[in-house]
Amino acid sequence: MTRSGFELTPCNYATTMRGIFCQADLTCITSSADSKSIKTIFISLTRICFFSIESVYFLLGFVSMKTKRSWNVKPSKFAVNTVNPIRSIVDNLHINPNAAKSVISLSIGDPTTFGNLQPCPEITSAIVESVTSAEYNGYAPSTGYRKSREAVAEYAFRPDAPLEPEDVILTSGCSHALEMCILGLVNPGQNILIPRPGFSIYKTIAQSMEIETKSYDLLPNLGWQVDLAHMESQIDSQTAAIVINNPSNPCGSVFSKRHLKAIVEVANRNCVPIIADEIYEDFVFRGEEFHPIATLSTHVPILSCGGLTKKFLVPGWRMGWVLIHDRQNIFGKEIRSGLQALSQRIIGSNTIVQGALPSILQDTPETFFEDNIETVQRNAVLAYSILNDVPGLCPVMPKGAMYMMVGIQKTSFSQFKHDMDFVECLMSEQSVFCLPGRCFDYPNYFRIVLTVPEPLMVEACERIKEFCTNHYTLDTPTSSFNTEMLLKNQMPLQV
Repeated sequence: MTRSGFELTPCNYATTMRGIFCQADLTCITSSADSKSIKTIFISLTRICFFSIESVYFLLGFVSMKTKRSWNVKPSKFAVNTVNPIRSIVDNLHINPNAAKSVISLSIGDPTTFGNLQPCPEITSAIVESVTSAEYNGYAPSTGYRKSREAVAEYAFRPDAPLEPEDVILTSGCSHALEMCILGLVNPGQNILIPRPGFSIYKTIAQSMEIETKSYDLLPNLGWQVDLAHMESQIDSQTAAIVINNPSNPCGSVFSKRHLKAIVEVANRNCVPIIADEIYEDFVFRGEEFHPIATLSTHVPILSCGGLTKKFLVPGWRMGWVLIHDRQNIFGKEIRSGLQALSQRIIGSNTIVQGALPSILQDTPETFFEDNIETVQRNAVLAYSILNDVPGLCPVMPKGAMYMMVGIQKTSFSQFKHDMDFVECLMSEQSVFCLPGRCFDYPNYFRIVLTVPEPLMVEACERIKEFCTNHYTLDTPTSSFNTEMLLKNQMPLQV
């Protein structure tokens, strides 16, 4: 399906929010208002584009209220539709660790959990200075202080993807940035394309607003590159955006410049904007290079989502941003105004962190990032070297981020019905907890985090090896057999 050109307007939700916050001098309606006041109010209300005539009548008291005879309070449709796949899956697991062994959790994507990775003094001192200055205790503009947005624009600036402060919106973490982008571009009934395997937040945000998600496959035998033909086949007339996650959670993949250009070409050919989840920007292993996707597009409009969370090791500080890349002005004023309106839903992000943002982005030494990446890469090499020799398993070596996906050869573990059985039994016998692949819409795999202290990484992998050895059912296990079977013959279940 080929579109004739980009035709982008803000979604209804963003337009409504813009109307609410732009409407001035709404007159309060009281029961004692005289007829002249009622007439004035009526005219004022009918000027608000998103009010129906029924809602105007309701506000004026012209609709009689039915007397309630009993309480009947139900959750909203929005709340009912808000489901986090990871939580719904994990909550249904029967997790009973082996009391004789200490629990090692390889499931949590928080790099600070074990205490071995912490922000450097330059980061924490910037926060202390922001607090003690007493300059950042009040409300900021909903999109963020200008000097903070200037700092982000300077930090993210690339010659091939220039930025101005007006192109930056500060958010409450990267998840909030993603929510704003999805709600700003997509209407209920439309769809977005998301990666499989992929982080569950995309589906959580979309489905809560009755937005359909359509998955495009990533290929484990090609280092989790996008199946470009499959991606393009998923695009239809209702596709409003393509979500690209690079570097990837849960895969740890890092896309090459050539591959990113091919992705941009798919989007350009079909006139679909891109939402880029780049929260792991620059978190790539030695020999790899991160390319912001916006640097490779001269025409496709891109909303890039990033933040301090992972690279700066402060996920709890909730500081993210949206970068608006729109060289051809395809988004225009409407999309920008819609995003600004959406930022007003929470009246802006944390002002204390905003105050510290210029110092954090400018003064954090490169050695801090290099040391953290070295720690994670060393764990990746250790985990891969151990698990790659385990009969029935096939780890896919990551190139960045903080995760590794490990394939499970089902025929090698016939007693387990699926990956959830596998991780449950692993926890009960070895007290090692990993997330099953179903959390990422990719059965027959599990994900491990690579941010634990090195001794725990080795211990966890040795326990996984012992577990698999105890449950392995084939007679002639070899590492090459595992790799060939999993990567060439075993395709993920379609769920």
